[in-house]
This record gives sequence, structure tokens and C-alpha cells, in this order.
Amino acid sequence: MATAVERSLDAMRVLDVYSRPGCHLCELLIEELMPLLRARGCVQVHDIDRDPELEKKYGQRIPVVEHRGRLLCEFKLDPAAIERALREAEPSAPD
Repeated sequence: MATAVERSLDAMRVLDVYSRPGCHLCELLIEELMPLLRARGCVQVHDIDRDPELEKKYGQRIPVVEHRGRLLCEFKLDPAAIERALREAEPSAPD
């Protein structure tokens, strides 16, 4: 059973991808994103067509990758932005 700290750290490592089914750019971005994670994080895919608010917010501006509400990239993958976000989410080494 995960502790509250472990659950909090896990939440820090979630990358949110906003997409829709059948979007070839979305599929490509997710395929390119997965190897960058290397067990350091996970992806939560949000189908914007299932939520009117998400559809209104993102519309044709997909795919979008966010980390904790911060935009990392849209339309195409930005590996440097993903790396920075994952590094920032890593727990600090003890002093």
C-alpha cells in the first residue's frame, strides 16, 4: 500500500495528454512520449470529446501535454520540456 508521500510523488510525475480518438498527431505524440518516461512518470490521456469543457478549451489545438497544469507542448512533442518537467518532479536527494 502506497504512503501519502508516495502517492503525492506519483501525482507529481503524471503528464496529462489532451487528445481525441483518431487523431494521428495525438497517436504519434504519445508513441514518442512513452520512451522518454523510462519509468520516471506516467501518462494520463484525456479524450477531450468526452468533456465539453475540455473540448471548448482545446478544440483543434491538440495534442497538448501538460504537467500539473503547466503547458509543456502542443501539436508536437518537445522532448526538452518533458525532460525538464520530469527532472523537476524527481524527489530531491537528501543533504
